[in-house]
Amino acid sequence: MKGLIQRVTQASVSVDGERISEIPAGLLLLLGVERNDGLGQVDVLCKKILSYRVFPDEQGRMNRSLRDIGGSLLVVPQFTLAADTGSGTRPGFSTAAEPARARELYSRFVSLAREALGRDRVGEGRFGADMQVSLINDGPVTFMLDAPAVSK
Repeated sequence: MKGLIQRVTQASVSVDGERISEIPAGLLLLLGVERNDGLGQVDVLCKKILSYRVFPDEQGRMNRSLRDIGGSLLVVPQFTLAADTGSGTRPGFSTAAEPARARELYSRFVSLAREALGRDRVGEGRFGADMQVSLINDGPVTFMLDAPAVSK
């Protein structure tokens, strides 16, 4: 499971021209689910993202987490993060989870984040939809985090 986080001053996601979710300051998370991912990866990645220290402290050092600052989280499913880009000039998607399983794990991630932060501080995209994501990246600060699956 892969998560690309971006520190934002605001972010939103729209589908068919309608804004379906938006957040003030916090993190935008693009979430990719891979073939061998399970609930263990969801738990590990969610805890990591909520506690990852990317916000400045009083000295300007990245020393505070989303929890520490009381920030919001916008979770957007991102199928292409699970792409195999190891060869050629076109991505392959054999490493991505099947859609039903990916939807299940994505939904579990959102539920865990809402349990931890509160429902009003977690927004989400729409699984399987063509979305338009808008953000103001603060910094810019962007990190790729992962919770690798154990091969079967």
